Amino acid sequence: MYIEQVKNKNFNGILYLLVLIGFFGMMVLNYIMSEGLNTNDIITEYIKKFGMNLTFVFLILPLSLMCLGLLFWVKIVHRQSITSLTTSRPKVDWSRIFFSFGLWSAFTIIVTLIAYFTEPESFVINFKPVPFLIFLALAVVLVPLQTSFEEYFFRGYMMQYLGVITNSRLVPFLVTSILFGLMHFANPEVEKLGYITMIYYIGTGFFLAILTLMDDGLELSLGFHAANNLIGALLVTSDWTVFQTHSILKDVSEPSAGFDIVLPVIIIFPILLFIFSKKYNWSNWKEKLTGKLQPISIDNNKNLNHDTTELS
Repeated sequence: MYIEQVKNKNFNGILYLLVLIGFFGMMVLNYIMSEGLNTNDIITEYIKKFGMNLTFVFLILPLSLMCLGLLFWVKIVHRQSITSLTTSRPKVDWSRIFFSFGLWSAFTIIVTLIAYFTEPESFVINFKPVPFLIFLALAVVLVPLQTSFEEYFFRGYMMQYLGVITNSRLVPFLVTSILFGLMHFANPEVEKLGYITMIYYIGTGFFLAILTLMDDGLELSLGFHAANNLIGALLVTSDWTVFQTHSILKDVSEPSAGFDIVLPVIIIFPILLFIFSKKYNWSNWKEKLTGKLQPISIDNNKNLNHDTTELS
């Protein structure tokens, strides 16, 4: 009932459109203004002028603030509880968030260690205690806000809106996944590795959408996304990624787009879906991913209307 819970008499599509048009309008404007510019060169100049930590703040702060703005908009303007934007459960299931975060963190750490010990020539020790600790403090606060905005906006706000207006799960499943991937089009990784990188970004969008629809909530995607960005940024940096940080290691190898780009999409993500499906007893995949919305009874509709006005 994750999408269905906002399908009530208080649903106002205009309020959703204002946010969606505003966000994507800014994305298009940013793309037009940066066309012909080398994103990595711009980041390098910022680092020379302001340092890595402050540049990191400049890059991540806008989306972090947008997270707070979106939650405020949902709570005050839509009069919808943050809980109903997050999950169909009566309360946010933090155990799901921590399990997903821990699982992907462990995987990321193990893969990084394997890469370091099998190809030590590709890395240098980048660890400097004071800059790293400052970066750690900034990252722990800002990265979860940044990743949460992307989850709340794409898999939450937009998915619920598209689901209600189309009475479909398939439409928000497809649209939010593709748009999530396209949002990363201007990342320096795409400039460096080529358009094949979009397979990873769009594939990740589909993976996170499956988590949301099959689990009837954002908890698993929130945990995964936070672990992916936070642990990754703390462990490894390079001179050609969007986050160039005071991480523990620095990748100095010449980047190339190979099988490792599509490996997560075709092998790792399906394994994760299998693990989650077994742990949380997922079933009825076709209906949950591509079916119509479930009808809401009068009693349920009253309960849903009540839930959207509760404090959370």
